[in-house]
Amino acid sequence: MKLTVPTWLTLLRIVLIPVMVATFYMPWQWSNFATAAVFGLAAVTDWLDGWIARRYHLYSAFGAFLDPVADKLMVATALFLIVQGHPTPWMAFWAAVIVGREIAVSALREWMAELGQRATVKVATIGKIKTVVQMVALLCLLYAVTPDKNPPRPQPWLGEPIFHIGDWLLAAAALLTLWSAFLYLRAAWPALKEGERREAGS
Repeated sequence: MKLTVPTWLTLLRIVLIPVMVATFYMPWQWSNFATAAVFGLAAVTDWLDGWIARRYHLYSAFGAFLDPVADKLMVATALFLIVQGHPTPWMAFWAAVIVGREIAVSALREWMAELGQRATVKVATIGKIKTVVQMVALLCLLYAVTPDKNPPRPQPWLGEPIFHIGDWLLAAAALLTLWSAFLYLRAAWPALKEGERREAGS
């Protein structure tokens, strides 16, 4: 198995997950900054490995498998940390929507791949917008929340507390998540129905 530069960057993103967890729970005054910085670095590697793969045609089957896995692990871990630091019903609900959507769409893509229709549920523009909004939201919230359930840090940004900005953006990301999942399902529905008819007739 050949490890390309994009694959190494993807592996780095996975390695950063326990680092992010460790910095979140460290009793340092600047641990929130370190946690957000680790997540930000992971987000940069996510963009960079895709750019390098496209620019220099460094594609591999292992990298194609590992990249979405690393993304989902990083996002899910960040959400778990945020909910632990700010355990409100709405925060838990938004986190559940985002994680649940990732599981559902991954299952849908696997099913479509078995039908030979994986391209039907390829990443769309709405999915990319959702990813950007989600990453900014998680970055703000990781910076603002604390693991000991104290009130979020009140640092302002653009005239608003960073926590409130992250909270609103996470809600927006969750709604975009539901919308993109609906679009994927609508695009896949004809192929799914056709697959059911074939199985019924065999």
